[in-house]
Amino acid sequence: QVQVVESGGGSVQAGGSLRLSCTASVYTVANYMGWFRQAPGKEREGIAAIYTGSGNTIYADSVKGRFTISRDNAKNTVYLQMDSLKPEDTAMYYCAAPYGGRWPTRPLIGLNYEYWGQGTQVTVSS
Repeated sequence: QVQVVESGGGSVQAGGSLRLSCTASVYTVANYMGWFRQAPGKEREGIAAIYTGSGNTIYADSVKGRFTISRDNAKNTVYLQMDSLKPEDTAMYYCAAPYGGRWPTRPLIGLNYEYWGQGTQVTVSS
């Protein structure tokens, strides 16, 4: 059974930082991993993705310069360092993995991922 597990969410004041972690049982064949978020009443948003081999990354404009995605291939883990958090970053954050495949043309589109975690809540207060 494929498992994708996020951790590290919580509550923080605006301007603070959090680091999310994600491990996936398909990590070694995934080739790339992504982070998504969904706020109440809003559509899911792809915010960051990383190619696990080269470390190539991509970010949504909404988080560029504040969030950093990274990976530790020895631990089959992807991280999302979130700095300068804003109240509008409040959402459920999801990690996602594909089953293989090349780095897609649009890595922040959810359709490029087959496996999803349960999510971890991030709440930013003003």
